[in-house]
Amino acid sequence: MSNITIKEIAKALDLSISSVSKALNDSYDISEATKKRVLAYAKENGYRPNLLAKNLKTGKTNTIGVILSSINNLFYSQIIEGIQQHALTVGYDVIFMQSREQSEIEKSCIEALQLRGIDGLLIAPIDETSNVDLLKSLHQSNCPVVIFDRILHQLETVKIGVDNFKGAYSATKHLILNGRTDILNITGSKFGLSGERFKGYKQALTDHNIPFNPDYYIQCNMQSNELLDGDLRTALQKVLASDLKPNAIISSSDTISVRILGILAELKIAVPDEIALIGFSNVDFPDSLNPSLSTIRQPTKEIGRLATERLIHFIKRQNWIQYGQETIELETELTFRKSTAVN
Repeated sequence: MSNITIKEIAKALDLSISSVSKALNDSYDISEATKKRVLAYAKENGYRPNLLAKNLKTGKTNTIGVILSSINNLFYSQIIEGIQQHALTVGYDVIFMQSREQSEIEKSCIEALQLRGIDGLLIAPIDETSNVDLLKSLHQSNCPVVIFDRILHQLETVKIGVDNFKGAYSATKHLILNGRTDILNITGSKFGLSGERFKGYKQALTDHNIPFNPDYYIQCNMQSNELLDGDLRTALQKVLASDLKPNAIISSSDTISVRILGILAELKIAVPDEIALIGFSNVDFPDSLNPSLSTIRQPTKEIGRLATERLIHFIKRQNWIQYGQETIELETELTFRKSTAVN
């Protein structure tokens, strides 16, 4: 059976062709009741838009680009799910690319997506200033940019992430109140000492009269699992062989947390008896780890959904840039399990 046309929908619902077209494109000129009526009839009768004709007419591709550090990172794979779910409901295609935490790769991704004619860009930048001029140029043209996760980036736009300061502060406080005062902070983020997670960790130490020890801050290379494993193993062996004797670790990602558990097991370091462990983590199997992992969980799907919603809102809105400066920090959720249990 051939596809039903806009003209046929208009005739069946006693509407003008223009009204049906606007309803299908979610125009502000059409009431919500009419939109629902048109969309329901179109879906029931198998309406499919002629995307090629629509793109030629509007100059839009109904495609958004997404740049993140690594697609196989569990945290980002969950954000991807939130992005794609919302994009599908509003009829947008998504192109995903990886920066591998490298500025030049991030730059090539931005340029490649721009050449593809994307209508908007979602990006988790590698640090505060990475490719800021290129992103600003894109953002100020006809292609809005929304930042997700790494919300300290200097681009002035909408940014969607979590309250990293509060999450790290609460986790560090939990460790301190359970007698763990020598706390390693291990991260793979290039935001480093300027990041809100580090600030939350340091503030909790200050509020409990514990001096910050620079040797307790470790930054690892996240460009590949091999580099990360090497950095973690070297750093942990070094600090455990010294006089520092940490009794707790707070990590910045599930990838780091799970690998720390494995390395400590290899080194025959008992968790939590000798070292407690908690981390920003969205693994779906924290109770299956040995010991079960205490976590600072982030609403990943909501980050993806909300970022996509905001981006598409801007794409459809004229003069959107004047409304485009907002930072939304969602709440984290702390769950304490055996990895931070008290002796």
